Amino acid sequence: MKRIGVLTSGGDSPGMNAAVRAVVRKGIYHDVEVYGIYGGYAGLMSGNISKLELGSVGDIIHRGGTFLFSARSEEFKTKEGQQKGIEQLKKHGIDGLVVIGGDGSYRGAKALTEQGFPCVGVPGTIDNDIPGTEFTIGFDTALNTVIDAVDKIRDTASSHERTFVIEVMGRNAGDIALWAGLSGGAETILIPEENYDMNEIAARLKKGHERGKRHSIIIVAEGVMSGVEFAKQLQEMTDFDTRVTTLGHVQRGGSPTAFDRVLASRLGARAVELLIEGRGGRAVGIEKNRLVDYDIIEALAKPHTLDMNLYKLSKELSI
Repeated sequence: MKRIGVLTSGGDSPGMNAAVRAVVRKGIYHDVEVYGIYGGYAGLMSGNISKLELGSVGDIIHRGGTFLFSARSEEFKTKEGQQKGIEQLKKHGIDGLVVIGGDGSYRGAKALTEQGFPCVGVPGTIDNDIPGTEFTIGFDTALNTVIDAVDKIRDTASSHERTFVIEVMGRNAGDIALWAGLSGGAETILIPEENYDMNEIAARLKKGHERGKRHSIIIVAEGVMSGVEFAKQLQEMTDFDTRVTTLGHVQRGGSPTAFDRVLASRLGARAVELLIEGRGGRAVGIEKNRLVDYDIIEALAKPHTLDMNLYKLSKELSI
């Protein structure tokens, strides 16, 4: 393994730059040349590839987003598109590829692996929905962004005696909603992994109001429904003054937390080690604060799971 490539794909997440930095510097430390692929899989097919040096990744560990840029590519989902990518990798003499991204990025790495090109997946997504790892790069930063917003919204909710519905991202995973709701003291949390009872929610809010509670915070994961839709349903059953906040893409931005910087550094470096060891077709993750790796093809066959004990706890603490 003399040359490896690195790309970021799909939605950006805070900490991706830290992961790229780790790949580049770990590779150079082991006398391996590292090439950056700009613009995700679309950039791979077009040959937007250049060599990265130590200075190329200087002063980026604290920056959000990805300096390699990212893009979604329908063409790369085809065999023809994948062959274009492999041809470009061979043209540049690249022997292995580190792919940093989420579910869609992993599927691209899986396709290359199945065609004999060694890839290692690094989980970079705020959704925290990649099987085989307890945390993905960017989740902690996004969570802290949401918590900061919840704390500010609670101030105005208390001042005006209102119920606030806050819609958060996460696609079909409820991790952001659950962790934000539990750490932010939300009265109600709606996640895709669990059914909800509108009558029970309304009754609980009314009960809180009767004992003197003047404001409420409800966290809704986008995979359940929009915050506007939920607020409409709630107002049909109660007379509470309700407002909606959709946090949107602000959750993806910002300087990564220390946790995400360390996680990204560890996972990026381990991905390089696997390629040097000749172990392509893997994905890296963290479990119980220990680095793990697993077959990337098998990983995508497993469903994402949520810690339902946390959901149970959130309900017990929001009485």
